[in-house]
Amino acid sequence: MNSRKCLSITSAILVLTLSGCSNRAEVDPQQQTGPGPVLPAAKNFLVPPMQVPTGVGWQGDARPTVASGLKIEKIVDNLKHPRQLMTLPNGDVLVVESNGPGTEPVTTPKQLIAGMVKGRSGKAAKGGNRITLLRKQSGSAKWEQHVFLENLHSPFGLQLIGQMLYVADSDKIMKYPYTTGVTRSTEAGVELADLPDTINHH
Repeated sequence: MNSRKCLSITSAILVLTLSGCSNRAEVDPQQQTGPGPVLPAAKNFLVPPMQVPTGVGWQGDARPTVASGLKIEKIVDNLKHPRQLMTLPNGDVLVVESNGPGTEPVTTPKQLIAGMVKGRSGKAAKGGNRITLLRKQSGSAKWEQHVFLENLHSPFGLQLIGQMLYVADSDKIMKYPYTTGVTRSTEAGVELADLPDTINHH
């Protein structure tokens, strides 16, 4: 198969994929909750329809509406792909910031298409791969922001057990000694388990 024909086939696949992203749901979301939700019938698709939200940042003083008796406030910004939060016993908050580090080769059409879909949702940019610590200043509504751990590899899972902090990267699980009150971990960490990451199936 010559290169021009391959390019034509690839272009056709990408067009089908992007057209699938523009399809709208056939069932009103309001009908999909409650004791008798309406579910769409099963269908076969060459490319399944996808609804990809447009990524936008926090707009000025705008904020989500929450239930009566609750409040919501912005405590930090400039995070890079925050994925998980964990509150420590002393009230500090750890934020896992992670996206692909950009070192993985694109070897399949699926990876290429997934990258395009992520781009539409604002998740294409690389960055993060660290854990940030947030601490509320005493007697103030402001929060401090500290880089707690960095140079990680697409971290996601995070758990504190006793005085050990466990972090699941895409290629391994690491453990770090944790000392209450510190704002940055200087420990090298120990690999607890290896994870299969050849094609990033974490």
